[in-house]
Amino acid sequence: MDIDIRIMLRDQDGESFMGIGLMWLLAGIDKHRSISRAAREMDLSYPKALRMIKNVESGLGHAVVVRRKGGSEHGGAELTALGRDFLRRYDRMQQRIKRFAVDAFKKAFAKPLADSDSD
Repeated sequence: MDIDIRIMLRDQDGESFMGIGLMWLLAGIDKHRSISRAAREMDLSYPKALRMIKNVESGLGHAVVVRRKGGSEHGGAELTALGRDFLRRYDRMQQRIKRFAVDAFKKAFAKPLADSDSD
């Protein structure tokens, strides 16, 4: 038996806008300086990656990614300072929550379950 924790952030209307997939996408953009490369690494389509970015930006009310059009420089993308700060805070928060949940799970199920059918 194991525990699986998924942490989603929701906007004021209750719509999810941030989860682990978007965290991976933003981290990939930060690493590669490219939305398409980050999306490809996750096996996402470019339009899906753009929708995810638009969704988080709508949820936060701020841009998290700056995009540059192609040309001789081949364009690219990078996280805004706010985007990088948000990604860092979300990652720390979800790591803390997961550690807490795993510890609580281990304590709750340290002893074998009682079999009430054998009584």
